[in-house]
Amino acid sequence: QVRLVESGGGLAQPGGSLNLSCTASGDDITPYTMGWYRQPPGKERELVVLSWPAGSINYADSVKGRFTISRDNMKSTVYMQMGNLRPDDTAVYYCQALLGPNGYWGQGTRVTVST
Repeated sequence: QVRLVESGGGLAQPGGSLNLSCTASGDDITPYTMGWYRQPPGKERELVVLSWPAGSINYADSVKGRFTISRDNMKSTVYMQMGNLRPDDTAVYYCQALLGPNGYWGQGTRVTVST
């Protein structure tokens, strides 16, 4: 069982930045595909970025060039730097750990981009 705890959400102005963290406990995340998803108000949850254990990364088109994922397997932590934020980035952001048929979610952290 993997427990994920996200942190770093909050309020940012358009054009600003925020850094999210996701810390895992209960297992070594090295073999896990780690991802960030988000759920905007009134919408379905959507993929933001995936970090595969072999090193490849896949970003949603909407965040390419603005968001950067990184992972520190020794610290069991995944980070997401979010820059040039836009109002449509407003959402609850969730961390996911996936290994085979086993997927785990964090509780989410809210990001609001507004003036």
